[in-house]
Amino acid sequence: MAENLEEFTRAAAPPHVFRQWFMDKLFMGMSVREYSRSIATPFNLIAALILAASAPVFYMRYVHGLASVVDASNYYPWGILLSWGIFAGEPLYACGFVMAAAYYIFGIKSFRPFVRVAVLGGMLGYIFAASYLLIDLGRPWRIYYPTIVNFGTSSVLFIIAWHVVLYITVQVLEFSPTILEWLGAKRLHAWAVSATVGLVVGGIILSTVHQSALGALYLMTPGKVQPLWYSSYLPVLFFSSAVYCAMSFAILLVYAGVRYFKDKSDEAFLRGAPALTLKLGKGAAIAMYVYFALKVLALAMDNRWAYLFTGWGYWYLVELLGFVAAPMLLLTLAVRRESIGLVRFAALWAAAGVVLNRFNVNIIAYNWYLPQHFEQIIPAPTEVMMVVAMVTFQILCYRWIWNRFPVTRELPEYRNAH
Repeated sequence: MAENLEEFTRAAAPPHVFRQWFMDKLFMGMSVREYSRSIATPFNLIAALILAASAPVFYMRYVHGLASVVDASNYYPWGILLSWGIFAGEPLYACGFVMAAAYYIFGIKSFRPFVRVAVLGGMLGYIFAASYLLIDLGRPWRIYYPTIVNFGTSSVLFIIAWHVVLYITVQVLEFSPTILEWLGAKRLHAWAVSATVGLVVGGIILSTVHQSALGALYLMTPGKVQPLWYSSYLPVLFFSSAVYCAMSFAILLVYAGVRYFKDKSDEAFLRGAPALTLKLGKGAAIAMYVYFALKVLALAMDNRWAYLFTGWGYWYLVELLGFVAAPMLLLTLAVRRESIGLVRFAALWAAAGVVLNRFNVNIIAYNWYLPQHFEQIIPAPTEVMMVVAMVTFQILCYRWIWNRFPVTRELPEYRNAH
């Protein structure tokens, strides 16, 4: 009753009282002058310069068309913009479903202080993935067509479009208890928490099928993707690599909380970070052994051994041995020695390997037989600028939310509410 009265009182408060409450939330209890001084940092200055420099590029894209800022063609339709924003980014953003599944479905209670940071990483990641699509689509205002107008149920892109829309919705709803705690809406918070388990189950289903569907896209390109990277097992390979990539990204997010948001984190988060890092490192190492075995099995089943003794074969071995086997063994060693720093480094290396794999499939090994192939896949500087600007803006959004919302800390009044 008291909680409902508190919410009713806030809603019925005079405008100036509500304005002050809102400004305190927005500026973290500081005055405008104090807040302005607090954001005058070297990082923010560099970020502002990057965003300002990219503004004319985005203007060109939406006024003069996509061709004015990228070097795409019918032979190379997807460049670095989608290769990073969708194919390389989304395995990282699977961290939300991995951590939520570990806590809510498998009952690993020690993961509790870390679920929200992973869900935040997944939610913002998928929102930005949709933003990359809005940039790349020739007619971005028709982005809703695959889900509402053209029901191409036999199309893999149709499935992916629905997955993105539904999974963003699920991730926002999963993160909604954090938002409601920040706003102090206790009644709505109770409803949101009661729906969490169902949302997590839906998120697991959507993310599992979505990650494999990204690989299924390339099943329709036999002959276009270099045979070492083309396989009928691509859906399985994409999903299995996304599992350890998600754990690796979760390790890096936890490190970011300890390193850069220590004052916004509670003791449970800070104390539990080392043990969680080791658990995630162990899980990621096991998943990497599975992925490595699947890669070798796919190579054998498709009988691609002869290609290993070509220039493309050497590059394939760089990916397989240098960015899968090497970080896998390093991660194993780091976990055995309980070296937190080494686990984080190996996780970064492993995640970089997945990014390299997606770039190989999507750009480097795509239409590999065409003349002047390597000259054609060099991205335009303007396209690189857009990617850098998007990554910068994404980091700024992470910081803005992390500094205000109870992401890595538990508010006392909600301690037993979830």
